Amino acid sequence: MVGPNGEQVGIVRVEDALRLAAEADLDLVEVAPMAKPPVAKLMDFGKFKYEAALKAREARKNQVNTVIKEIKLRPKIDPHDYGTKKGHVERFLKGGDKVKVTIMFRGREQSRPELGFRLLQRLAEDVIELGTVESAPKQDGRNMIMVLAPTKKKSEAKAEQRRARSAAASGAPEGEAAPEAQATTEPEANAPESAE
Repeated sequence: MVGPNGEQVGIVRVEDALRLAAEADLDLVEVAPMAKPPVAKLMDFGKFKYEAALKAREARKNQVNTVIKEIKLRPKIDPHDYGTKKGHVERFLKGGDKVKVTIMFRGREQSRPELGFRLLQRLAEDVIELGTVESAPKQDGRNMIMVLAPTKKKSEAKAEQRRARSAAASGAPEGEAAPEAQATTEPEANAPESAE
């Protein structure tokens, strides 16, 4: 048996262990039932469960879920629309998310899959500094699919966003205070000159 502070009590009969638990106003919890002899511990079981739940909640909070965002394109996309879609892909990759790029073929476009392949290759080259091609472009029925993975992990991206936000929040008041300080020093500098 193990005591409430982790000290070894020794081998004790079950009746005596239950009496010790009742005297200490604690619970007798079997820690290792398969051991010879079984190991029991005196503890506040409600407090133990509460602390375990807190640890589990903290672990879930620090856990990062990877999300797959999807962008859909057409083979005959306007340059400006392509730029907009590319901007979305860059934003997703900067955020640490994977991006599934789908090119939808309609009608006679299905006979020209190389147009979609070239478009996906161009997109991959344009965002090469933010992400890598996780799965190469492949035809899937009427669609061609490619998956881009970010070079940064999501946890790193979130930490960087937090740093940028805190720097912007702390930088703004300092930036406002500095012009006021300059404005007050300039008239003082002019005042002694006019007095002389």
